Amino acid sequence: MEHTVLKRYRVMAYTTAVLLIVLVFVAVPLQVAGHPELATVVGTMHGFLYLIYLVVAFQLTRTLHIPVGRTILVLIAGTVPFGAIIAERRLTAEYSRQARRAAKGLPGTASQEA
Repeated sequence: MEHTVLKRYRVMAYTTAVLLIVLVFVAVPLQVAGHPELATVVGTMHGFLYLIYLVVAFQLTRTLHIPVGRTILVLIAGTVPFGAIIAERRLTAEYSRQARRAAKGLPGTASQEA
């Protein structure tokens, strides 16, 4: 299994999640208080990086052969504070399970199905 797609996903998940948390819990309250600058910058950064998160998350879910319903949940996770972190932990665990199964030569692994 390709480990680099997991690394890319983990970086994007944490980056997207941290920016969204800062946006929701810091920048938006400051915007309400009359200081919109931070919300503009962080909102733009999160929006741009969320697009990259979508591509990388889709690549990983296809690599792991995640069902379409769960794939959609992973993609939406980048729009919920702490959602991308939870999704990252679950996908990392799934990746580890599949890697162990592949190492043991067990059926039903992504590397054997491809």
